[in-house]
Amino acid sequence: MSPQTILVHLDGRARGAETLKVANRIARSFNSHVATVFATQPPLLVASAMDPAAAVVLEYQAEAEIALQSEAKAQVAAAESLSGLAIEWRVTSFNTIGNVAMHARHADLLVMSQEDPAWSPGTGPSILAGVIISAGRPVLLVPYAGTFKTCGDSVLIAWNAGRESARAAADALPFLKAAREVHVVSFNPESESDWGEIPGADIGLWLARHDVRVTVHERRSRDVDVGNQLLSLAADLGTDLVVMGAYGHSRAYEMVLGGVTRTILGSMTVPVLMSH
Repeated sequence: MSPQTILVHLDGRARGAETLKVANRIARSFNSHVATVFATQPPLLVASAMDPAAAVVLEYQAEAEIALQSEAKAQVAAAESLSGLAIEWRVTSFNTIGNVAMHARHADLLVMSQEDPAWSPGTGPSILAGVIISAGRPVLLVPYAGTFKTCGDSVLIAWNAGRESARAAADALPFLKAAREVHVVSFNPESESDWGEIPGADIGLWLARHDVRVTVHERRSRDVDVGNQLLSLAADLGTDLVVMGAYGHSRAYEMVLGGVTRTILGSMTVPVLMSH
C-alpha cells in the first residue's frame, strides 16, 4: 500500500527546505497528503529560579523558538508555492522525541533531516535514534548536505536476514515496486539457519513475487566496517535510496562499540529509509 500520509519533521534549520522538497516529490508520485510537525530540541541552558540570569535565559529560549518556528513556516510556504501541494502545519513543544514519534504513528512515513554536526555537535544522532526506535513507522532521512532530485529510482537494500531488516524491506515495498532497479546486498552471511541455503536468494524471490526488479549481491570483507561498505556500494551503483533495518543491536551497544546504524546516521550520502 502506498503512503497516504507523509509527515515531515521541521526544526527551523535551513536543511528543512531540501527535506520538504524530497517529501513533496515522494508525495506527488504516490498522491499522498503531506503534513509537517515543528519541534525543536530545547537548548541545554539551565538556570536556577533564584539566579538573576534566569529570566534572561528563558527569554532567549523563547525568542530562539519563535525565530525557528517562523523560518519553518516560511519553508512550508515556499514548498507549497513550488509544488502546488497544500501542506498541513502542526506545532509541538517539549519532549521532542516523544511528540514527533506520536505524530509519526498517525502517518505512513516520517521524513527527517540528518543532523548537521556543525550546529548540533554530539546531540543529533540521539534525537534521530530516539524517534527511529519509538515511532513504529519507517523514517526517511535526508542527508544534511547535497540536493536530491530523485529518491527511489535506484534502491539498495541492506539485508542481514534479521527482524529489523525484514521490517524495512516490507515498509519500503511501495518504493521498491516503483523503482527502476533494486539491489539487495548481504555482507558476510554466515549461518544457513538464518540466511537460507543461498544467502539473499529468499529475499530476492520474495521481492520478485511482488514484481520488483531485483539483483542480489553478496560481499565478504573483514577489513572495512559494513556501514562504510554499504555507502561505497551505494555510490558504485548510483543508488538514490538506501533501505535498512535500524539498531539490530541495542542502541547502547552501538553507541559504545559502533554499528552500521551509527555509521549511516553520521555519514549518509543519499536518503536512507530506516525501520526498527
